[in-house]
Amino acid sequence: MHNFLVRTTLLLALSLPTAGLTGCNPAADGTAEFDAARYVNPFIGASTSTSAAGVYHGLGKTFPGATTPYGMVQVSPNTITGGDNSPGYSYEHTTIEGFAFTQMSGVGWFGDLGNLLVMPTTGPLQKIAGKEDGSVEGYRSHYDKASETARAGYYSVQLTDYGIRVETSATPRCGILRFTFPEHEQSRIQIDLARRVGGTAEREYIEVIDDHTIAGWMKCTPATGGWGNGDGQADYTVYFYGQLSEPIRNYGFWSADIPDDWVRKRDEVVSPAYLQRVAEAPLTQGQRSIEGKHIGFYADFPTREGQQVILKAGISFVDAAGAQRNFEAEIADKTFDQVADEARASWNRELGRIRIEGGTEDERTIFYTALYHTMIDPRIYTDADGRYMGADHKPHQTDGRFTKRTIFSGWDVFRSQMPLQTIINPRLVDDLLASLISMADESGRGYFERWELLNAYSGCMLGNPALSVLADAYVKGIRGYDAEKAYRYGVRTSQLFGNDSLGYTPSQLCISHTLEYAYTDWCLAQLAEHLGKTEDAAAFTRKGQAYRNIFDPEKGWFRPRQADGQWAPWPENARTTEWYGCIEADPYQQGWFVPHDVEGMVSLMGGRDAVLADLKEFFEKTPEDFHWNPYYNHANEPVHLVPFLFNRLGEPWQTQKWTRRICEKAYANRVEGIVGNEDAGQMSAWYVLAAAGIHPACPGDTRMEITSPLFDRIEFRLDPQYAPGGSFTVVAHDNAPGNVYIQRARLNGKELTASHIDFAQIAAGGTLELFMGPEPNTAWGLAE
Repeated sequence: MHNFLVRTTLLLALSLPTAGLTGCNPAADGTAEFDAARYVNPFIGASTSTSAAGVYHGLGKTFPGATTPYGMVQVSPNTITGGDNSPGYSYEHTTIEGFAFTQMSGVGWFGDLGNLLVMPTTGPLQKIAGKEDGSVEGYRSHYDKASETARAGYYSVQLTDYGIRVETSATPRCGILRFTFPEHEQSRIQIDLARRVGGTAEREYIEVIDDHTIAGWMKCTPATGGWGNGDGQADYTVYFYGQLSEPIRNYGFWSADIPDDWVRKRDEVVSPAYLQRVAEAPLTQGQRSIEGKHIGFYADFPTREGQQVILKAGISFVDAAGAQRNFEAEIADKTFDQVADEARASWNRELGRIRIEGGTEDERTIFYTALYHTMIDPRIYTDADGRYMGADHKPHQTDGRFTKRTIFSGWDVFRSQMPLQTIINPRLVDDLLASLISMADESGRGYFERWELLNAYSGCMLGNPALSVLADAYVKGIRGYDAEKAYRYGVRTSQLFGNDSLGYTPSQLCISHTLEYAYTDWCLAQLAEHLGKTEDAAAFTRKGQAYRNIFDPEKGWFRPRQADGQWAPWPENARTTEWYGCIEADPYQQGWFVPHDVEGMVSLMGGRDAVLADLKEFFEKTPEDFHWNPYYNHANEPVHLVPFLFNRLGEPWQTQKWTRRICEKAYANRVEGIVGNEDAGQMSAWYVLAAAGIHPACPGDTRMEITSPLFDRIEFRLDPQYAPGGSFTVVAHDNAPGNVYIQRARLNGKELTASHIDFAQIAAGGTLELFMGPEPNTAWGLAE
């Protein structure tokens, strides 16, 4: 979750057809027909509702539309522009304003993308979408909620105001829409080229190339909103190349005359005055192209009952030629059904990296939907020809060395999402690190951004999470990038953003800043040690102890400290006061974040017994639904590593109890099934790992904590270029809803008495057997 710029201011369950499918289980003849895609419910988390969440952050903020694994394109319905609605969609809305080709997934801070908004209509032309509440009329349409269908790589809905069925699918860099029209003399496809989540495009262009082909671009800058309402510095151009199955003969444009002194950001572009200016824009016909500040395009044609019209488009963030090449490489000669089938097959290939047995139908749906959501970002930013737009706003070529990726929600994903990828998709981790290194190179800044979007140094959130991802990858043998250069940039990152000056960071968010910087300095120490830089390793290890400098022995907890060394005032109920020295958290939540030195933290806090008592109270005061609260707040990331502290404190049965309960209560097979923002894969990755029975407690350390699996069998398929073992399997014997506690364990047939294993043991392949029971075995898991 990310709702401000630290740099400057501090369902209904989806019913899917199952005929002829065997899911993840062996078929009757004993063959293994794998179809995890049947368990994906893209409506899980697809709401931005603050009332349902009970807090300003809203719910999951995922999108339900069609995409492919880590695809550049997401063809999804949009129900709202403006506000804090990053996916452009919220399930409870009753109207749709169009279908965009790009979407962000699960984030706050007002969002971005939502470009190339296409809408099929009939009757008189309207140039604005209007308002959901009907206060401003427009081309948006009510839709039949019962008809709304979403599955991996496919979405469809019936627009009731027009009697049009819309279906969408995608390839990695292209999208396709199939419209089934009623009989009408004035049917239409119209495109709002200015549309952008969180604002508007600054300038747009479109050209009719021939009777079936259009091309153009939308330039989006911070001046017109987007990420952080412009504070996120997103500056990009989306190029498109599309073809319509109907001849483009009766067509035209509109271009609104927006005064130069008008503010054109998140709230302004949905204001009555702005909408009226667009609605009054004159129509232009008789020319083949137009450029302007707020333009639209339409093509009219008569249709017969049931007539299908197809629109295909490729996009590129590089140039017009890139969009056309992507189109020709991926979708030019394909039918809608072929694209949808290939999209589903691509999801089955990727979801097949983890195969599960056991659990209920709902649990399998939650699991594979979570895994699906971990495979949206970091997404492809490279064209089919290997080119990408660099941070210097110039095209660059990967030459096959890596796939340039974008959307690194660092503060969120270093905790579970990227550690998950080190197991199931290490190549993606290599790609991400190479992408961050290239960004530091091309921008000339020479340091790592903490929250990257389309090359933007957004400054969103805090800490140096790229250093965690880098160290975690390197110590696990994932090294397909220039490690020496990465280390240099890591050192510079720590120097620019860290605790160097005073040994702590005296800001309004002192606790969060100091603890997170201390942790990532420790991460740099691990990398330095592996690179043979022993003096650096010792220095960064010392810097990793900075957390001690803001621990107040009198209060027995971490406390914000001012630049003059004095403690900040300590309010009543300070530990549970949100934003007191912490980002989107309270000191009780943030204060547990010393993953690299649990022993030192425990000593400061009064010893093992005191810490255990405090930690148990922390969980026991948490509400049953795990919604936003001042204790274990699973709806946000600062606490995500806390349940695994019990393993380190010698009571692993508490880790087993609480991770199992979180999996059961904080996740569900319904729209509200993610208790907080999904956050670019983090909330889902936590579930995937915890439900599988393993999770890191300190990325950068190869120790993996063992906990209580939800499923009887979980098989991780390993990449042979990174891990020699083929697969690693967790088997839970006698697993049941009541049998949540591990009685004993075996690793590759040998008794295991520790509550953790090493990542190298996963990479080597093998089997971890856990024998489950209804009561804690307080003698198991205590060995080091």
